[in-house]
Amino acid sequence: MAAVEIIGLSLPYLLLLAGAGLIIAEAFIPGAHFFVVGVALFAAGLVGLLVPASLGTVPILLAMTVAVVVAAAVTLYGYRRLDLYGGEGKDRTSDSASLRGQVGRVTERVTPREGEVKLEDGGFNPYYQARSVDGEIAEGEEVLVVDPGGGNVLTVESFSSATDEIDRELARAREQSEAETETESESSA
Repeated sequence: MAAVEIIGLSLPYLLLLAGAGLIIAEAFIPGAHFFVVGVALFAAGLVGLLVPASLGTVPILLAMTVAVVVAAAVTLYGYRRLDLYGGEGKDRTSDSASLRGQVGRVTERVTPREGEVKLEDGGFNPYYQARSVDGEIAEGEEVLVVDPGGGNVLTVESFSSATDEIDRELARAREQSEAETETESESSA
């Protein structure tokens, strides 16, 4: 396979390096953008190195092509099956308006000027800068997003001070859901 060379490297070595580079890039830019292609190229490079050169260039290229297709399909299936990045859209927000009404917990004391919250369904990075409607909200308290503010800085109020019927119903539903989760975990143990 030494007949096909690009920039002084045989094609299998070049594919192996490109695949390894994309796999490493996935660690710095997560989201399954590079991993599938990286694994496919890495597999093609391995096949190119392992198939005997005595077979000729065409069978080796054919084997490498099959390796790309199979490795990409298996890797993509694995990603979707394991749901590593919330493939169903469960852990993603579509826009800042979708944050309105979200429930979270204060991670750094929230005042009208500063603070941080972690939203239950806040996307890949659920931590947001937050400002309170009124007064201070202590660390660990539950909050409700009243204004997403473009998504960068949320306006929140303490969940205990939310007094309308919708908020009380949300609290009841959440508590019921937590109780069901505890019951399920106790019965499976």
